[in-house]
Amino acid sequence: MAFMRPLGNTGLTVSALGLGTVKIGRDKGVKYPNGFTIPDDKAVSDLLAQARDLGINLIDTAPAYGHSEARLGQLLRQRHEWVIVTKVGEEFDNDSGESRFDFSPAYVRQSVERSLKRLNTDYLDCVLIHSDGNDRAIIEQGTLDALNDLKKAGLIRATGMSTKTVEGGIATLDHGDIAMVTYNLQHAEEVPVIEHAATHHKGILIKKAFASGHLAEHIADPVQESLNQILGTPGVGSIIAGTINPAHLQENVAKARRACSEQQ
Repeated sequence: MAFMRPLGNTGLTVSALGLGTVKIGRDKGVKYPNGFTIPDDKAVSDLLAQARDLGINLIDTAPAYGHSEARLGQLLRQRHEWVIVTKVGEEFDNDSGESRFDFSPAYVRQSVERSLKRLNTDYLDCVLIHSDGNDRAIIEQGTLDALNDLKKAGLIRATGMSTKTVEGGIATLDHGDIAMVTYNLQHAEEVPVIEHAATHHKGILIKKAFASGHLAEHIADPVQESLNQILGTPGVGSIIAGTINPAHLQENVAKARRACSEQQ
């Protein structure tokens, strides 16, 4: 399989590895094994340039990632070269260190319009609902319908949800374009969603591919093993991997390319 691949039938072509950006905007309430310092503007600019040079064209952000959207809006160059994924539904309060959720259709529109301003763009490639785990209930209250209306209006190119259940993932694909699901060496419960996407030509993005840094230590190279398994699974478009470490970014891309070449 190629490093650049179609994201279902969205018309978007994405790199097999995408850059997650929670660490450029938020350092509270995150589930990583080690602490980190939010990088300054130059470090973020350098990281974005490096990612692009390495062939990455997919970037993942969210209102729940603190200042991530606003920083990307200031620092991202050549907007047309990037596929930008952002989200609606979850808000993170930096003062309390806690999230709150609002999935009302009115709030969806407000959130999308704010993301457009923050990201300094007139369209968003993909907007996903940031689920709190109640996937089906969210769909049933019209949240995905509201996103699809904004797609018809030309503000969004593709819609979907970052899901937490198989039932919710399949329902998302039936009503939208993309599901973002958890898949790693220790978690394969949501593979039926990926299979559904492959059958119906819908898009799949993978989160927590490296178990947020908690991968099995008994494997010699758990990152390579993860990439081989995930990128070799039919239906997978891209893995979202968050890093602010240039060496890790380079290593991850090299291993993702190796995984793709071995699937040829």
